[in-house]
Amino acid sequence: MSTKTPTRELDTEIFGREAHFEYSEHWLGYALVSMRVVMGWVLLQGGLTKLITYLDANPENNWTASGFLLHAIPEGNPLTGFFASMAGMPLVDGLVMWGLTLTGLGLIIGAAVRWNAFWGAVMMMFFWAASLTGGIMAGLPVAHGWVVDDHLVYAALLFGLGAVGAGRILGVDAIVEKMAVVQNNRWLRLLLG
Repeated sequence: MSTKTPTRELDTEIFGREAHFEYSEHWLGYALVSMRVVMGWVLLQGGLTKLITYLDANPENNWTASGFLLHAIPEGNPLTGFFASMAGMPLVDGLVMWGLTLTGLGLIIGAAVRWNAFWGAVMMMFFWAASLTGGIMAGLPVAHGWVVDDHLVYAALLFGLGAVGAGRILGVDAIVEKMAVVQNNRWLRLLLG
């Protein structure tokens, strides 16, 4: 009996070039589920901490994005005025708190993963833009380097999770996609996965 891990081959084209590689069928599922759950936890935790402090009985302790938008955007950020204009908007507070919380929860349980991954990546791009310390002419510097920071890494990870439909592996999407309403509506299948 062979103990060799089953592999599959993938042929694709990326940036106009053909690519071929083998991957472990066994370990790919573990990798995707772990990335999905860990990324979901990061988002859920960020959202819950804001939500809990927002709901604090003492109004002085309530979380709001205003403090960050007015005082934590780095000097030299080319979008300082844009972010400052959003300070004090209840919609922004709600989108950040509930967006992080629900996106994280959706990723953890594997529900509407493509939808959640897309909006999670959009949020990460906003957070990345807020962390810029200069513009294009300065080389898009961020706090600890140029261009790439944790927000950009998270956005790329979320893109990958959505692209492969990671909710189909030990996720709610695997169950929901078998329903007739989903089978008969292509647009629903595009949101799940």
